[in-house]
Amino acid sequence: METKDPEFIHSCVLNHQGGAKNIDLRSMVKWTPEQGLLWVHIDVNDEASRLWLSEVSGVDRFVVDALLEGETRPRSFNTDKGLLVVLRGVNTNPGDDPEDMVSIRLWIEHDRIISTRRRRLLSVLDIRESLQQGTGPTTSGAFLVALTGRLADRIGDFVNDIEDRVGDAEDGMATQEQTKFRQAISNLRRQVASVRRFLAPQRDALDRLYRQPGAWLSDSETHHLREEADRITRYLEDLDLARERTMVLREEFLGQLAQEQNSRMYVLSVVAAIFLPLTFVTGLLGMNVGGLPGLDSPTGFLSSVVIMVVSAVVLVVFFRWKKWL
Repeated sequence: METKDPEFIHSCVLNHQGGAKNIDLRSMVKWTPEQGLLWVHIDVNDEASRLWLSEVSGVDRFVVDALLEGETRPRSFNTDKGLLVVLRGVNTNPGDDPEDMVSIRLWIEHDRIISTRRRRLLSVLDIRESLQQGTGPTTSGAFLVALTGRLADRIGDFVNDIEDRVGDAEDGMATQEQTKFRQAISNLRRQVASVRRFLAPQRDALDRLYRQPGAWLSDSETHHLREEADRITRYLEDLDLARERTMVLREEFLGQLAQEQNSRMYVLSVVAAIFLPLTFVTGLLGMNVGGLPGLDSPTGFLSSVVIMVVSAVVLVVFFRWKKWL
């Protein structure tokens, strides 16, 4: 290669017993399937790694394009040479939003796995740690099963957190500040929609994998993939329920807000109705014309006040009788 050597995130050979041995680029060139299962994990932000994938790896052009694609939805594609899988996991990187799901792309052959990513995915680190402890996957199919399982675990944690937050919102609707409550509900609905956008095609991708496994997956691995697809289906159902609960919360919140506004408008209307005759009396006696009654009487002002008070009391009694007050 004319450029610098690629900086692989992981490059190791799995020994089919749960462990792995790290290798460098020179050892990778000499690798043969008899040595074990080769796993190369690439950061596509590294130009040298992209060049290695497209020029040296020997992978077909359409597979390279899929592995280097910027944005893609979860999918799976089975060919005679290997299995192309694109999955997404919850973003648990510090400072990032969990609903901004991170994608991982896999090209799986019988004796080689090439995976690519743009951002760190902790599920991949889990597999790496299990290999270091000697409890990792032993085959390419087991690698796929382990990865989908760890992705599903973190998705499940995210779904459980969403359900807990929806429950907290339901309990605090009556006491929480309206602005904060409305913002919390909006954030919940946005996160549910963002995650669900990728979970539905991920379920379909896993469903396609276990229905058409090809020669790359054993019967037990196909069974595990079916179980993971069922887990994703359950998480989708839980997200749908959480979305419905947020919609109900929003409707209840809007109804409560409308009721409070109606109560305030009702009070203002009653007060205005009580003061209407008082305003009429004061306006009538305030006219600057001759002949006003009580103008020269020393008890004129007192009589006007008595008339206004009696009018207000009569209106209050009338409202109470009509049960309007």
